[in-house]
Amino acid sequence: SIPRFCYHKKLSIAANCRMCMVEVEKAPKPLPSCATPVADGMKIFTQSEIARDAQKGTMEFLLINHPLDCPICDQGGECELQDVAVGYGGDVSRFSEAKRIVPDPDLGPLISTDMNRCIHCTRCVRFGAEIAGMRELGATGRGEFVRIGTFIEKSVDSELSGNVIDVCPVGALTAKPSRFKFRPWELVEKEAIAGHDCIGSNIAMHLNKGRIIRVVPRDNEAINECWISDRDRYSYSGIYSDDRIHQPMIKKSGQWETIAWDDALTEVNRRFQALDPDDIGGLLSPSATLEEIYLAQKYLRGLGVTSIDHRLRQNDFNGQDDAPVFPWLGIEINELEHQDAVLLIGANVRKDQPIAGLRLRKSVLNGGKVSSISTRDYEFTFDLDHQVIADPAGMVKALAAVANKVLAATKVKAPKGLQNILDQAVADDGTDQMAERLLAGDKSLIILGSSAVNHPVASTLSALASMIAKNTGSQLGYLPEGANAAGAWLAGALPHRGAANTKTETGLNTDSMLKKSCKAYFLLGLEPEKDLADPALAKKALSKADCVVVFSAYATDAMREYADMILPIGTFAETSGTFVNVAGHWQSFNAAIAPLGDAKPGWKVLRMLGSKAGLEDFNYMTSEAVREALKAQFSDTQEFDSLTAIHDGYRMPELAKGGVYKISETATYGGDAIVRRSPALQKTRDGQACAMMNPEDADAAGVLNEALIQVSQEEHSTNIGLLIDASIPSGCVYIPQGSDASSQLGKAYGPVTVTAVEVQ
Repeated sequence: SIPRFCYHKKLSIAANCRMCMVEVEKAPKPLPSCATPVADGMKIFTQSEIARDAQKGTMEFLLINHPLDCPICDQGGECELQDVAVGYGGDVSRFSEAKRIVPDPDLGPLISTDMNRCIHCTRCVRFGAEIAGMRELGATGRGEFVRIGTFIEKSVDSELSGNVIDVCPVGALTAKPSRFKFRPWELVEKEAIAGHDCIGSNIAMHLNKGRIIRVVPRDNEAINECWISDRDRYSYSGIYSDDRIHQPMIKKSGQWETIAWDDALTEVNRRFQALDPDDIGGLLSPSATLEEIYLAQKYLRGLGVTSIDHRLRQNDFNGQDDAPVFPWLGIEINELEHQDAVLLIGANVRKDQPIAGLRLRKSVLNGGKVSSISTRDYEFTFDLDHQVIADPAGMVKALAAVANKVLAATKVKAPKGLQNILDQAVADDGTDQMAERLLAGDKSLIILGSSAVNHPVASTLSALASMIAKNTGSQLGYLPEGANAAGAWLAGALPHRGAANTKTETGLNTDSMLKKSCKAYFLLGLEPEKDLADPALAKKALSKADCVVVFSAYATDAMREYADMILPIGTFAETSGTFVNVAGHWQSFNAAIAPLGDAKPGWKVLRMLGSKAGLEDFNYMTSEAVREALKAQFSDTQEFDSLTAIHDGYRMPELAKGGVYKISETATYGGDAIVRRSPALQKTRDGQACAMMNPEDADAAGVLNEALIQVSQEEHSTNIGLLIDASIPSGCVYIPQGSDASSQLGKAYGPVTVTAVEVQ
């Protein structure tokens, strides 16, 4: 083999470490093998005396200034410099001068620096420029005086920044949250699937004494290649949050007491079986495992409950009977980079699904055209062909304009059910160009992101997108929230469909359950005050209920107020299970660690709950048996698409009249309970929840940039910091969901008032 440092299979050739020098016949001097083109008849000598001398000479230069701190370096034991130095380094250095000292830049809460160790391979620089699309790190200076860092003193804010740790061949860049906490040879590796978005990135959890100490990517070319997002890398610390619940708890006379598992399950069944099934609502997390969701809905339906849903942040359930079998991408994830034209609708792929964002960046670099319709500027890491930023009604009007252009070009008559929407279209050169790109592309794709799925009139957007896709020959895909939203649809966590898309008696959806104020609620893996579209309504409904049973890894203060029983279940790292990603791949995994305290894997708790209730077919011995029981209900030849049928009743969203309209999206690091509890992620720029308004609206409200504002919605109000952003549509204020501030307010979309907070 040929030693090397700067070469990486996913990065461009730099040839600046000079470690891979080889002898080429008739060449006057050794050449870098990574950058030397191969020619017919060329004779290359990798182990000749000339080649070895060149390689040893390079190694000697690298070691002149490299500090001898291997015993305390986190990279020690898996360091490429160590490995190569064994074969090519000298026994004794001929240099006695003092080694150089390089100041360490502060790159933020995620990456620790020790630039004395840097060997100037520039892998980190090339990763940012070529893969992540953000050249945050650069090399300044020449020769001995090269310095790697940010061009101005700032943190590294890319949502993929942690990958520079993996590409660094030495210990110059390491993970700050786990610094000095392990030696690599002490770690035990457990394969897993990331549990925070719908991509299903393959990861490895590294354990030290039974505790997760770091997370790294596993290679999977079809999904995440060799990269993972910072959310998947650093969220693990949230598993060890102080508010983990370790024992089953029951509230008696307003006081919480511990209870044995057997007694707890008996009590849950007693309470639910004493109620009319129509008075029970089941809310399930889209990030729960396939097995947990399947058993939860099976248990509830076994009791006669029909009101079951996982669409926690959805605002519009119109036309749910015509929705596809499950929200999938329509293509394989790696095919994203080969699309000729892509139209993103409410899809912040950069922050919500960073791995999908990488693939789309490749598409643009390959000549593909990507356009976007959204309520704010997502600052993509690739150039957009066209962009429409508008309020929720403007999004519909822009998409309707694209639809009108497609219908005119294909000479297709507009569907009657959409005519009133198409008549309100607002066209411009950009929307016309979007339609033309989709019509002209051999491979074209329309993606409905989480903001489109949770839009006030999501069914209207879906119908328009389906019509455009059908008439342009494009694929229609979804990028929903949660690690297992696709699995939740397939497993039957819906009020109108059972497992495997079977027809059932229709119950209440999430919104209707809360408005009805059911007598009892079954909550699996969620925190209603942060995971639902209307936190105020959720807390009101749960507080009025006679019985609220929560299956959760955490016990929040709000939960202790409205819950009657809290049963501790493991996180995705503490259970075996399956996630179904947006490409439809069922990816199973085993528990990496044992559940904390007396918590149990969720599927085991639900299996025992069903058995104790006397329900049939709850005698599963393994999570694999649960998975296979569900899989057996699907036909081997069953085909799926993402198109939805067109019906009547589509509408435009009603905006605030003369006031400010609240628009929402899930905060980058506010999507689930584990991420919200990761200290490192919450310290980043994306972890700081801020409201956003455009300058004109801020002036009208009398509020200043980076000042504290009060947002009031009906009888609810909260204080939150403000950032002035010119991209926010006129008349709107953006409030991130999943944050402490949003948990004090009502509907995700609706009229609010904004005032300045006087600082005493």
